Amino acid sequence: MYDVVGIDMPCMDLLTTVDSFPKPNGGARVNSLSWQGGNKVSTGMVAAARLGARCAILGAVGDDSFGRFCLWDFEQHGIDTSGMVVRSNSSTSLSIVISDRETGGRSFVFHHGSAGPCSIEEIDHRKLEQTRFFFVSNMDETAIWCCTTAKQAGAEIFIDADTYSEAMMEQIHLIDYFIASEFVYEALFSNRDYEENCRKILDMGPKAVVFTLGGKGCVGLCDEGFFKLETYPVEVVDTTGAGDVFHGAFLAGLLQGWTIRQCSDFSNAVASIKCTRQGGRAGIPDMATALKFMETGKIDYTEIDKRVELYKRGLSNVGTIQP
Repeated sequence: MYDVVGIDMPCMDLLTTVDSFPKPNGGARVNSLSWQGGNKVSTGMVAAARLGARCAILGAVGDDSFGRFCLWDFEQHGIDTSGMVVRSNSSTSLSIVISDRETGGRSFVFHHGSAGPCSIEEIDHRKLEQTRFFFVSNMDETAIWCCTTAKQAGAEIFIDADTYSEAMMEQIHLIDYFIASEFVYEALFSNRDYEENCRKILDMGPKAVVFTLGGKGCVGLCDEGFFKLETYPVEVVDTTGAGDVFHGAFLAGLLQGWTIRQCSDFSNAVASIKCTRQGGRAGIPDMATALKFMETGKIDYTEIDKRVELYKRGLSNVGTIQP
């Protein structure tokens, strides 16, 4: 029995920082470099696993070094990858993230790999029947089939709604926990009446609705009522993956039996800690570190910085893993 099973198209993240983004025909010295696994559900699953959840991931990667790294990264966090499809002679997607200190912004360059998403026929349906939560970020044909199958088996459906789509809204009746970004909020609503608008989503079927608002925290509504929570103060290094980590932490909170408000507060704390280190995964804390931070405001980096150094090694981490 799993706590969380998710489906995604894992990718490789190459993360760099520069003082300022170079102009055309110019250049910039890289100040720091890190290779980490990426994508929404994938990073959320790593966060949930680091916080104690028993997880399995479904999806597809290529049989290249990036694909092997993605699998290695999952396995380092105890995530079951037996449901992953490794496509022969195919490539895994690569995302290059360039953060510049001058503006505090980020630029993305993305190469879409040839591995492609899983078909329904490739899904290990047994995992859908053996999980408490099923975790998605979009509603394509395969994801809808997985949600329906998992829900019929008793699982609750949890979505990282980072980008608005009509397909997602058409299938909202399948979703139990609608955790969406500020971009989805802006696509749906033209005002800042958060409570009224959260209620409109809640009336569509979910049992809980939360909108993340970046550095402003989050708002949410469930049967406990409406709430608005701020983020935790930290020295921000990189916000890459903060929303993904928020979702994984939220699932970990649900598994603890916490209220929606408690889960949201905990997720704010975990995402804040993540932002103190480069990339979406290096800064994810374990449960003890997160709870201590919420209590004292202090972050124990002992274990976190070991992973920071590990990710700096990049593809050499998978040198002993056979294709």
